[in-house]
Amino acid sequence: MRIRIPIFILVVLFSSCSDNDDDNESYDKDFKQEMRDFVIGISEYAKTIDPDFIVIPQNGQELVTIDGEETGIPCTNYLSAIDGVGREDLYYGYDNDDVATSLADREYMISFLDICENNGVEVLTTDYCWTHSKMDDSYTQNNAKSYISFAAPVRELNEIPDYPVFPYNANNDSIGTLADAKNFLYLINPENYTSKQKFINAVIATNYDVLIMDCFFEDVLFTLPEITQLKAKQNGGQRLVISYMSIGEAENYRYYWNNSWETGNPSWIENENPDWEGNYKVTYWDPEWQSILFGNNDSYLKKILDAGFDGVYLDIIDAFEYFE
Repeated sequence: MRIRIPIFILVVLFSSCSDNDDDNESYDKDFKQEMRDFVIGISEYAKTIDPDFIVIPQNGQELVTIDGEETGIPCTNYLSAIDGVGREDLYYGYDNDDVATSLADREYMISFLDICENNGVEVLTTDYCWTHSKMDDSYTQNNAKSYISFAAPVRELNEIPDYPVFPYNANNDSIGTLADAKNFLYLINPENYTSKQKFINAVIATNYDVLIMDCFFEDVLFTLPEITQLKAKQNGGQRLVISYMSIGEAENYRYYWNNSWETGNPSWIENENPDWEGNYKVTYWDPEWQSILFGNNDSYLKKILDAGFDGVYLDIIDAFEYFE
């Protein structure tokens, strides 16, 4: 049956699509390169202060080749600026949590991840699954590829899994670089902990080699002594502690947010992410947005550095897809 659509609806739909396309075309940008330059700038700034500081962008794996294609030439200036890459949903969770990622999607992602490995960049993967056999399979398959992995039972990343009982590939080593790490804990949402100290106590009772966390607890920045506590594994070894930072979206629950801000004000704030309330797309190449995140003593990244974190985990790297 042919469905008749009123003309005014067609006009609205056409206008909406055209406006969005026109807006994106008006930027006249190479959106992938703008994100590469952003990450490189963050890395250069951080490593000027701390040469051992670790930079890990998550997702957006197409940035590792010059043309963004699986068979493309590696983008060496980007790869040399980063120490690791994060990739979600490699084996589980791409379409639905606790569901295996399709072979085609998996192989597509692996083609880029192997370029990273071949260029000395460590790969950290997060699979979203809770069935024990699937968690086991995730760890086994990632380990076979020499990827460092974490099987997260909840996408909110707000809990330390009770399975497996001990971290996969648990060890007594003190971890100095990502290359030393054999596992990691992704715990960026501390909502289940009523105080900083309870969060700290829960983490130091584990033997994960790397902790990825938020640098704030209920809007209060973690301090250098607190981060020092978090670096201690239960077995006496030392772990790396990495701070999460979103660079492709502005979050209205962050310290930098002004209550007068909304889409279009400032001009670099785009639409709200329909899947994550309070997260707004940004024209991430805008100097004002970038200055909030790095390059000066009041920036987000400087707070992370001053608190004693070993590195930063950059999220919404794939924001270029929104503009392409």
